[in-house]
Amino acid sequence: MRTFSATPADIRKSWILIDAEGLVLGRLASVVANRLRGKHKATFTPHMDVGDNVIVINAEKIQLTGKKRDERFYWHTGYPGGIKSRTKRQILEGKHPERVLLQAVKRMLPGNKLSRRLLTNLRVYSGNQHPHEAQKPEILDLRSANKKNTRS
Repeated sequence: MRTFSATPADIRKSWILIDAEGLVLGRLASVVANRLRGKHKATFTPHMDVGDNVIVINAEKIQLTGKKRDERFYWHTGYPGGIKSRTKRQILEGKHPERVLLQAVKRMLPGNKLSRRLLTNLRVYSGNQHPHEAQKPEILDLRSANKKNTRS
């Protein structure tokens, strides 16, 4: 028996909608990274983009455990000589709160050309609205999944 390797004809992409309100950043980022990569599918192939398109709404209402909101820093603006520090609290309360989740997901993907292509399948919005209703995204409820796994 030969190992299955997906071809572009085998790839079926779907659209997933996740509401980030009240979810913990790291746990959400790992679920999103696995969905982007396609590891939840039986047709997963490491060198192909077989993952889904993921839409995340309410990124400004994401939760951080412990003192990470005030003690974790982002250090670089992206420009040469642009080393500046901002806490996660400043970013979440500022103009672009979706950057915290984008950076967390980016760091959970492998550092190669494929991961940069996979990040184009991620859309993060700070508010409750998104312009992707025409794609009919299916809702992935992570809150009910977390309640089932917690012990009383």
